[in-house]
Amino acid sequence: MQLPDPPLLVVTDRRQARRPLTRIVAAALEAGCRWVSLREKDLPRDEQVLLARALARMAHAQGATLTVHGEAALAKAAGADGVHLPSGSDAAAARRLLGPGKLVGVSIHTVTEAEAIAPAFIDYALAGPAFETASKPGYGPEIGRKGFIDIARAARVPVLAIGGINAARLGELIAAGAAGVAVMGGVMRATDPAQEVRALIATLKGSLAIRA
Repeated sequence: MQLPDPPLLVVTDRRQARRPLTRIVAAALEAGCRWVSLREKDLPRDEQVLLARALARMAHAQGATLTVHGEAALAKAAGADGVHLPSGSDAAAARRLLGPGKLVGVSIHTVTEAEAIAPAFIDYALAGPAFETASKPGYGPEIGRKGFIDIARAARVPVLAIGGINAARLGELIAAGAAGVAVMGGVMRATDPAQEVRALIATLKGSLAIRA
């Protein structure tokens, strides 16, 4: 299944958000973001479903995609456009539950995990942390440019980079083989989320054009 265009994934985290989550997502969508993933795993399931449905309505009004970080059953209950699975999840079961028309992604951190991806079930992977990140301090060693090159080459699906990404570093990751990038704290904590998203999209499109 084709990834949203542009391949910029904004991942939510209301604990880092400087304003209500719906306002940040609305600003990101208005700025050109076409892919948002709800990642609020500490919320009760029913609250996640309600929030996902609200964000899906906002996303769909802009022609954008709304996925959910977590279980496939949660994404299905919320009517989301797909699911992003934790590392080690049963991707085959997720695909059976959601069907062929939904996005299924998975988090990876190593070449071994990249090699194990089955394209029949998984559409894309998120590899991270690309760099040290304030969103998840101490969350494993950073992959870095060289590590990302190895992971992108080993995977049989598009790989997006996540972790410590800003407009200045984005071009480096695209040159290293990233199909796109995912951001969380950089947008959630931004004084002007729309401006941050516009800068990321402009750099992303320019970097992809250079690589092509």
